[in-house]
Amino acid sequence: MFMIYWSICTDGKEQASSKEFANDCMVDALRFTEFLRAEQRQGAAIRHITMSCENPDSVGHAGVADAVPEYSWKKRR
Repeated sequence: MFMIYWSICTDGKEQASSKEFANDCMVDALRFTEFLRAEQRQGAAIRHITMSCENPDSVGHAGVADAVPEYSWKKRR
């Protein structure tokens, strides 16, 4: 899935917003992100527009995991 996050600043207060898009809707997510950026360029009080994705077919846990004991890596110079 794709998530678009942005915040709107009104009266000095930030309000966080988000919108979810399905895995097969990346183009729609990018279009929405560009729409927000266009609104921002026109003077709308929109800040911190970002897109995040999560791969449902990921093989392991997110982040750094310990390698299996058989794995060895050495930096060669």
